[in-house]
Order: sequence, then structure tokens, then C-alpha cells
Amino acid sequence: MSKVKEIPAVWIGGGTCGGCSVSVLNTVAPSIKNILIDEVVPGRHISLKFHTNISGGSGDAVIGAIEDTGTQHKGGFVLIVEGVVPTAADGVFCAVGERGEKPIPFYQWVVDLGKKAMAVIALGTCSSFGGIPGARPNLTGVKSVKDIFQEEKITTPLINIPGCPPHPDWFVGTVARILIAGLPQPEDLDDLLRPKDFYGLLIHENCQRRSYFDEGKFAKKFGDPGCLYELGCKGPITYADCPIRQWNNGANWCIKAGMGCQGCTQPEFPDFQGSFYEQLTDVDVPKIGEYWKRGEE
Repeated sequence: MSKVKEIPAVWIGGGTCGGCSVSVLNTVAPSIKNILIDEVVPGRHISLKFHTNISGGSGDAVIGAIEDTGTQHKGGFVLIVEGVVPTAADGVFCAVGERGEKPIPFYQWVVDLGKKAMAVIALGTCSSFGGIPGARPNLTGVKSVKDIFQEEKITTPLINIPGCPPHPDWFVGTVARILIAGLPQPEDLDDLLRPKDFYGLLIHENCQRRSYFDEGKFAKKFGDPGCLYELGCKGPITYADCPIRQWNNGANWCIKAGMGCQGCTQPEFPDFQGSFYEQLTDVDVPKIGEYWKRGEE
């Protein structure tokens, strides 16, 4: 019988609300129990060494476990980063543990572990792009993992899994693909380092209300039939498979529930998309059907 290969993983959280963990830990198929205890794919098992919320230990023992993973499994473990990385005032706004009775800035963990990891997954829009904590005026100087890597010249492969929060399938599917086929190749990711498997199409392309858009039928208030574009829907500029995959084990998703897409998987979220309830401006959107031809005459 062949030996199961253990893939160590360290999941650290910085400037985060914890929503990404809540979403991913509620994965249905496979369940989080399956992921942590069973073989995700035959012959391979994830060994989670640390997680901000569900690890049972605390104090020096936990900090030691994180550091030991980076040392003993250099180049062979996966680092998962949840939340933004505050950099103002030497990172004083977010610290994880102590070393020599001095707080360790989260920034330092991302740099130190990022250099040693086999691959890094930036989980959620905060760690991928800055998200809500990075909105103006950004007094704590938060940055994304990609920004930190560029500044520190870290070349470890980075995969962004944005979403506020991300769908559990996006994370689990990415990890499973790494275990099965290895790290994604450049052609597997878009220009924002998102897996094309999950972020390859616009929300707009598969939206259940797309036919309304093409016919020029727009809702004037929430609850009306029609496309929600004029009520602030960001579906025409947002890449994700929410309309196909849906949420809560396929029960529903934002637009099906009557609310416009808020563009939470995009780097422009939330600052540069305008109000949640105002129509997009200065943005090219698909123009199909006679309605648009009439509008251009």
C-alpha cells in the first residue's frame, strides 16, 4: 500500500473580519471534515498546521508550529493568507504573536513565510486586492499580498482567490487542482492571478436576467422584473461564476435574490465602482439587440 503524501499548510489571518474563513469552512462537498481528515485526492492529504480560528493551541506553542513549518518544510508547504497586510507605522496595526516579547507584525509573517512556501494563496478580496480595509483613506496603509511580494521581490507562485467572501468551491477547487496537477501554469490564471476555472467569465454572461438587458428592460426599483443594471449592478464588469455555481449549496446568489452584483471579486471593489446603488458610468458594457442600435442612432 502506497504511503499518503502529506502537504503541510499554514493559514494566517491579518486585517480580516473572518468572513473568508466562515465561508470556506462551510464547504459542503467535500466538507471541511473531509478536507482536514481524509485524502482530498487519492494518495494526498492536507496537513493543516495552523488556522487563525480553529487551531486549538495558543501562545508560544502555536508560534513555534508556524515557524517550524516554514523551516522544516521549506519549499514544500502551502501558505494561505486571509486579510489585508497593514504596513503603516511598521505594521503596528496588525500583529500575530510575539518574538522576544515584541509583537510580530503580520507583514513580517507574510514576507518570511511567503519566501519559504511552495505556493501562496491570497484568500478573499482583502488579501488579493485590498478590499474594504484598503478603501480610502486607508490610514493603516494596507496592501495586498501581491503588492508586498512585488516590493520584497518575492517570486513564490501566488494565486488570488478574491470574493467578499469567496465561494468555498473556489478555494477547495484550487487546492484540489494543485494536488492533482501541480501549480497552475500562467495560462491557467488571468492577468489578476485568478484561476480561469472560476473567474473566466463575466457575471453578465451567465446572468439569469441577461435577456432583460439585451431587450432593454430595466428594473426601476428593487423587486421589479428586469435587468438590475440601472440600479447599480456590477455584473457587466465582474468576473466570477456565481450565476452557474450559486451559493449556500446551490440555493441562491445575489441577483437571483433580487440584489445587484456588487463586484466583490474585482480589484476596484469597493472604491472605484461607484455607489452600490448607482448605475455604472464610463464603462463599456456588451451591447446586443435592437434596443442598443436605436440608442446609438
